[in-house]
Amino acid sequence: MRALRLLLPTLCAAAALTAALRADRADAASIPPTLATAGMAPTPPMGWNSWNKFGCQISEQLIRETADAMVSSGMQAAGYRYLNIDDCWEAPTRDANGNLTTDSTRFPSGMKALADYVHSKGLKIGIYSSAGTGTCQGRPASLDHEVADARTFAAWGIDYLKYDNCNNQKRPALARYHAMGDALAATGRPIVFSLCEWGTNRPWTWGRSVGGNLWRTTGDISDSWGSMVRILDQQEGLEAYSGPNAWNDPDMLEVGNGKMSHDEYVAHFSLWSLLNAPLIAGNDLRTMSDSTRQILTNHEVIAVDQDWGGKQGYKIRDDGDLEVWMKPMHSGDRAVVLLNRGETTSPVAISTKALGLSGGRHSTRNLWTHADASVTDSVSATLAPHTVAMLLVHR
Repeated sequence: MRALRLLLPTLCAAAALTAALRADRADAASIPPTLATAGMAPTPPMGWNSWNKFGCQISEQLIRETADAMVSSGMQAAGYRYLNIDDCWEAPTRDANGNLTTDSTRFPSGMKALADYVHSKGLKIGIYSSAGTGTCQGRPASLDHEVADARTFAAWGIDYLKYDNCNNQKRPALARYHAMGDALAATGRPIVFSLCEWGTNRPWTWGRSVGGNLWRTTGDISDSWGSMVRILDQQEGLEAYSGPNAWNDPDMLEVGNGKMSHDEYVAHFSLWSLLNAPLIAGNDLRTMSDSTRQILTNHEVIAVDQDWGGKQGYKIRDDGDLEVWMKPMHSGDRAVVLLNRGETTSPVAISTKALGLSGGRHSTRNLWTHADASVTDSVSATLAPHTVAMLLVHR
């Protein structure tokens, strides 16, 4: 079915897509970063978020224990910094002064005390709201309360805001997100601004202008191979909009949540790193297996994501279920992911010239086996179903 889809796009559809991408890129080039954007996320943010594993089942105890685990597991040492609390932290109603407040049953010490604890671990803390009248779970949200809520977040010591799109009353997205971006900037506190707009209104074309540091390009991910590769497909053509302090966000990681195989999680982490995606873990850090920890803390793969050159990887070859994705590194090297998304073991190859390198001999580094080798004229691997090879090909 997928091969058929690749073979049968109409000329009209292709022309329309090309025109749309050209228009988007022109728009992106004309948008200057705001003061709020500048310097906030020079590399893609790394951290953890409560939603994928816990949903609404969150508490102060969970967040404190997760902060401890982020340090003891080696996640902090690997570069993970932000501990982000998603939906359901809010009390069901605002307080008597109209301000957001925490659910006192779930968070009895309050958010300021919890932020202080997270900061004491050398970590940063994130929180969640929505650019609507209610959050996705029906708690109070920030539409028309942006200034007051931003001040509250700053007073608590919040370092990161994930700003969702539920209950938006069909009001224009740009205006709603601009209001919160301005409100955050006005607090004077550096707060990373994550636009969870689901890609509905192409936020990659305007996210910088509202102070965004990252913007979701799709709907929510789920813990399945099908969901992961569908989101991967939707990243094609967006690489022009990604760069320091302003990143495309294909949603959080599902690594370690148990519904994909180890090899599928390796592929997930490899591809997200090649895409310069924010690496936001979504598993239970307190109980994760050694194999999950080894995926999430692979320093060589993380270095691709965090490469200071800031160029997002993109697909350079598509043979149906066999694909090659490549990211130019600041050094001139090429990070390469060879992907088999099909159901049969198959060889995958790409010439070094197709990578933008010379022909002849090149040294390589396998970022998962940590083995060095050399290749002549091409890079290749024989891949089992739903697996990748991730290589650094030296210039």
